[in-house]
Amino acid sequence: MTLEPAALATLARSTEIRHQAIARAARPDYPAWVSHVRAASGCARPVRLAGTMSTVEAATGRLLSSADTAHMPDGVIYKACGNRRESACPSCSRTYKRDAYQVVRAGLVGGKGVPEYVAEHPAVFPTFTAPSFGEVHTRVVRRHTCDKRAKCDCRPDPCHARRDISVCAHGRRLVCFARHEPTDRVLGTPMCVDCYDPDAQVVWNLQSTELWRRTSEAIRKYVRRLADRRGIDPKSVRLAIGKAAEMQRRGVIHFHAIIRLDGTDPDFPGEILPPPAGIDAHDLVAAVEHAVRVTGFTTPPHPVKPDGWRMTWGEQLRTKVITVAADGDVTDGMVAAYLAKYATKATEVTGHTSARLTDTTVHVYADPDGSHTERLIDACWTLGGPRWPVQGPTCGGPCLHRSCTAILQPPPWRPTLSGPICRTNQAKGVCPHSSCAAVRVATTDPGAPWRRLRRWAHMLGFGGHFFTKSRTYSITFAVLRQNRIVHRRTETAGPQPDGQTPEQPTVLVVNFLQFVGAGWLSPADAMLANTSAAMAREHQQKAREYLTSIAA
Repeated sequence: MTLEPAALATLARSTEIRHQAIARAARPDYPAWVSHVRAASGCARPVRLAGTMSTVEAATGRLLSSADTAHMPDGVIYKACGNRRESACPSCSRTYKRDAYQVVRAGLVGGKGVPEYVAEHPAVFPTFTAPSFGEVHTRVVRRHTCDKRAKCDCRPDPCHARRDISVCAHGRRLVCFARHEPTDRVLGTPMCVDCYDPDAQVVWNLQSTELWRRTSEAIRKYVRRLADRRGIDPKSVRLAIGKAAEMQRRGVIHFHAIIRLDGTDPDFPGEILPPPAGIDAHDLVAAVEHAVRVTGFTTPPHPVKPDGWRMTWGEQLRTKVITVAADGDVTDGMVAAYLAKYATKATEVTGHTSARLTDTTVHVYADPDGSHTERLIDACWTLGGPRWPVQGPTCGGPCLHRSCTAILQPPPWRPTLSGPICRTNQAKGVCPHSSCAAVRVATTDPGAPWRRLRRWAHMLGFGGHFFTKSRTYSITFAVLRQNRIVHRRTETAGPQPDGQTPEQPTVLVVNFLQFVGAGWLSPADAMLANTSAAMAREHQQKAREYLTSIAA
């Protein structure tokens, strides 16, 4: 058998990495190195820090200890990157996912500093979807017969089965009788790319956080008005909200939220109190439905859309009541797992993953005539870029489309035949806008929202957080991280007499560390560190299984 040159190069590279790993493991300082990198051993791209660290007694200012990274293995400290994205770092995203699960579930059943009576508070789980920007290929299972949705093998309905063979204005048939598999790449792509509106979609992604803010405020106002009508002090009710964003296959964001009704006392504004009687979960459902109907706004004008885009929610709205420690359509465990799962996702479902794009890298991912995601990225780059010259009302400048701009000559403008039809300068090079100066403000003003489209082009326009919550909903990620630090220090101190917690002196840690790089120094180091982390996880799993068998 003869191997191809590429396969031979890969084999030689893997052999070289194995030899480097063996050489590293044979060194006498290998045990110290493994112990040194343990905190970040499972990370795909750890942060390397160099400098000095000093521990000072807070009461007296006495220097207790000092350390210099120059005397440590590799001369640096390895710190886990902490990236929440599963596609970027599986190890760190797994930690983030577990923390998100604890944050969400504590807000539903209590614990970790949250009072346990929150389990009796009314709570609902609404899903807010985006409107349609054109018909796309879908996979819908109307009736599930499987036990677990994660391993669903139910037969889906036909994609777009119609009795009449519908034809769009571009002559394409808007019908599809295929029963798409979950891994089918055609899912989420437009049935007619010319009918689809990528500009409106990326603008909706960009403005979705503002739409959510207005919607959540409308829900709060509805509940306060309802309390006033029923003779309840509006100031005695408060909503605690948690939200997770999910990117759909078609490249548009939608939100899953938890809305919990609490009571409040002006004298103790930070405490979580039981809500007053008279408002239940069904009232929260009505509040969500009302807010979705009445909430909407129009974006500022843009050269492509002088009247702005209208921002509203889609027609599909699902709001279910959460049941705690009981059987039901939506339980606390299901909601916590669902939101924690999407807290670590990004754009992977669309088939696109990339870092932040620049002028030199955007051409790799953006194409006005390419795939669905390439069209969306091109729309972000086009709408978010200052492409307007300074000549005046009859500027005769380049068109707004990125691909045209890249191949056009300087003014006087000459139309091109190789690019798509210009959507702005259609009057033979004459600017159709009344004032180019006003147009330039819309695309070059730092305060205008459109500049953010380029910043978040790699996220298809969405620049919000994938997991957010109100302050009173639950604990914070910082509290969970601090608890882990205390737990590690307790483990390091060893067993204490009578099960007591080791006393921690009040100290001040002063670090003079600077960033020197990211990632492991070599692929061999990455392989050894990740192997060590995998063995540690396997040991922990076997220990849990052993303890479970003893308890049973």
